[in-house]
Amino acid sequence: MSDQYILAFETSCDETSVAVLKNGKELLSNVIASQINSHKRFGGVVPEVASRHHVEQITVCIDEALKGANVSPEDLTAVAVTEGPGLVGALLVGIMAAKTFAWVHHLPLIPVNHMAGHLMAASLVEPIDYPVLALLVSGGHTELVYVAKEGDYKIVGETRDDAVGEAYDKVGRVMGLTYPSGHEIDELAHRGQDIYHFPRAMTDTDNLEFSFSGLKSAFINLVHHAEQKGENLTNENLSASFQSAVLDVLLKKTKLALEQYPVKTLIVAGGVAANQGLRERLAEEIKEIKVIVPPLRLCGDNAGMIAAAAFVELEKGNRVDLGLNAKPSLAFDKL
Repeated sequence: MSDQYILAFETSCDETSVAVLKNGKELLSNVIASQINSHKRFGGVVPEVASRHHVEQITVCIDEALKGANVSPEDLTAVAVTEGPGLVGALLVGIMAAKTFAWVHHLPLIPVNHMAGHLMAASLVEPIDYPVLALLVSGGHTELVYVAKEGDYKIVGETRDDAVGEAYDKVGRVMGLTYPSGHEIDELAHRGQDIYHFPRAMTDTDNLEFSFSGLKSAFINLVHHAEQKGENLTNENLSASFQSAVLDVLLKKTKLALEQYPVKTLIVAGGVAANQGLRERLAEEIKEIKVIVPPLRLCGDNAGMIAAAAFVELEKGNRVDLGLNAKPSLAFDKL
């Protein structure tokens, strides 16, 4: 059987990325053009600004990805692209680029769920033994996904309100930290102590749902009350207390899901999977099964992970025509 090469596009939020994957395992290139510096001044991602940056960067990323992989369009087997979830304008840039490239070079087009990409980034680390439970944690999502077999994704628990990454950015703003603030909060937390004992929502139930809105409100209220009284609170202790509450909830729900859905592998992925505190807690508390956490370069949004998920869809024969459109609210089915 001849080698299979997938050219993948990812533009769901504020990273423009194009990658080339060989035979589902060998990531030949993974070009990422970040927009963080453009969005810092706004304290968050501005959709219109993100879309404009994607338009500016997408063709450059295509050229760099092909050159870095040392392949030509004639070598490619298929083109893959994130169809959702994400910002509709940002998604459309990647979809139009992918459709155009696929049409010009007579290649099949594969649509990919962005969250499937995060999950399947683990396959670029080592082979995955199914069934799998995945904790997907990012700026826009917090969900537990059961994967009975390759490509069969079912949500068994998710957040009722804020995603965990969103909560990090919001409390970071209150502390005066630069967006995105997750990494800085993680570093501050390692230098502080959990002295404020924030609430751990819904940890006394058997359901697998998350809620971080109450934690966020408790944090903001504590800071505002301290400001009114003229009290000084250290960002180190605030970060340690906030992160401790977040990780207690994530670990509690994950361990509960592992009891309800016995699996061979736990995958933890998404931007928040880069959190060192989370990685340490996983190593300390979950030892009975294999745990895969992708390396930092594959935790954030990138086209390499989209290519990995697309390889599964390629094997299943999942292709679409050029009528493909963005699905900003795309989600896995619930079990």
